[in-house]
Amino acid sequence: MKNLEAQIQLLIDNAPQDGLTPELVANIAPVLRAIAQNLQHSQYYILQNLQERWVLTTLKHKANAALKGTTEEKRVVYAFPRLQDVSLVSSIGVSPQAVAKPMPVIHILFQLVALEPVDSIVFFETPGTTSNAMEVERTDLQKMIEQKLQEHILSKQVPPDIA
Repeated sequence: MKNLEAQIQLLIDNAPQDGLTPELVANIAPVLRAIAQNLQHSQYYILQNLQERWVLTTLKHKANAALKGTTEEKRVVYAFPRLQDVSLVSSIGVSPQAVAKPMPVIHILFQLVALEPVDSIVFFETPGTTSNAMEVERTDLQKMIEQKLQEHILSKQVPPDIA
């Protein structure tokens, strides 16, 4: 997917030129690419408020609520394959305070890493329906990135002429 490579390059080019961030982005690019390759679209529509913050949806899981006395909550961001698909999720509705904007999939994944209040992004894969979705959890993505960065640090610490 050449589009993914172009998205990664754009992310690297737009990173702060501080001598560290572009290299950091390049090092985590394989993780972002691997996840993006499992998704069907190169861009998705993300609902944003007037301040351009992503709109969160809180999902409540009541299966164990009786045992725990509470309801588990998960805060998700929905990513839609087409603009018109935003209306498929009734909990979001069409608000004059929100607008769906197209975003490259690599950029969505990159931003997910830093979005503390977000637990995951739900990517709806099939236009016209919400039945086919893939969830990417922020903590899983962070763990994969940490592992990739550890590998990079270790590879730099081992001298090339060790033998």
